[in-house]
Amino acid sequence: MRWIEVEKSKSINGNVSISGSKNSSLPILTACCLSNEPVILKNIPHISDVKVIYDIISNIGGTICEEVDSVKINPSQIHSAFIEQEMSSKYRAAYYFVGALLAKQKKVSIGYPGGDDFGSRPIDQHVKGLEALGAKFTFHKDFYVVEAEKLTGADIYFDVITCGATINVLLASILAEGRTVLRNAARDPEVVDLAIFLNKMGAQIKGAGTDTLVIEGVKELKGTEHSIIPDRLIAASFLMSVGITGGSIIVNNVIPEHLHNCIAKLQEAGMEIEEGDNYIKAFSDGNLNGVNIKTGMYPSFATDLQQPITSLLIGANSHSTIVENVYPNRFNHCVELNKMGADIILREGSAVIPGRRTLKGAWVHASDVRAGISLILAALGAEGVTKITGVEHIERGYENIIDIFSSLGVSIRICENADITDTNLEIDEIYG
Repeated sequence: MRWIEVEKSKSINGNVSISGSKNSSLPILTACCLSNEPVILKNIPHISDVKVIYDIISNIGGTICEEVDSVKINPSQIHSAFIEQEMSSKYRAAYYFVGALLAKQKKVSIGYPGGDDFGSRPIDQHVKGLEALGAKFTFHKDFYVVEAEKLTGADIYFDVITCGATINVLLASILAEGRTVLRNAARDPEVVDLAIFLNKMGAQIKGAGTDTLVIEGVKELKGTEHSIIPDRLIAASFLMSVGITGGSIIVNNVIPEHLHNCIAKLQEAGMEIEEGDNYIKAFSDGNLNGVNIKTGMYPSFATDLQQPITSLLIGANSHSTIVENVYPNRFNHCVELNKMGADIILREGSAVIPGRRTLKGAWVHASDVRAGISLILAALGAEGVTKITGVEHIERGYENIIDIFSSLGVSIRICENADITDTNLEIDEIYG
């Protein structure tokens, strides 16, 4: 068994540099399959979800060459679009391979989405958009098959704003014949990053960053070089850590514009924020006000930040409410936080955080990526030692999280193959 141990921190002070965005890297890596030539990507995070993508691409004939600061993907020898069910079950957005492979391979077989466990993630908007382009779906018990002899551009309106479906249909439309228009499309920075990358390869996409994308189909894509945008979600998590412990932090290699909604809420809660061109400074004395939050698609408050900010608000001097409009069942972390004394009241699609609570360390479990960072943040302000299982979920989205928090003065370590009653082992002894 593996777990993370975190001790209460007096304050956090220091600098961190943010790695490349997980939610940008994964679709861009998948999009490399559209090219006929090698692609070089920089600022790819070293996380387990990325390794799954590498394995899938290698398994269908592509080659991956990792360097110190870049990765080279050569998709020219891809010969298959059969994605093994075991691989797709490890990666929630494996469905991106449908959009990336369908035009060339004509038939894609893939298992159902895996990944985070916090409620249903329907693919109905993916199906709607891809069928409009000419795809045919056949659903089986453990997998589904998508076929299309030819993809033709269409005018598609998404019934709800969905980042996943926007990306998947966008990928499929690149090599489709004619014009495709995606309406009510997601505006996330990660969608914009993908569009910039695809245009570098020769795609013709207009409107990225708005709710209407216009894609003129092209015959082929060429190789290019691209650097992934910084991960706004990781940056926000480090900013929040200072609100819990007090102190100051400088978050470097970040695009402040991507975090304006989050920054506004942190300031409303009482934190001091200073923005630069590519950095954000945060200051806090640990004295916070309760705030009310409603999640939504970008540029609204991100659902992926709902979990970490819950931990921030537990110690606020008044109650807070969070309404989850994207994934109403995304409150598994609250059950774990209540084991530590948070006393969060759960209602359908929302949570009430009473505030003024002092947490105590306990055994808790991370059920998904963001729940994991939520529990680490809560542990920073909890009396005693907090032990977090589900380490594999945290590793799906955070690179070197133990080392980074340690550099900020946090007493944190990962434990493995040790006596769970012994919390005094040194890291070298644990890994020894």
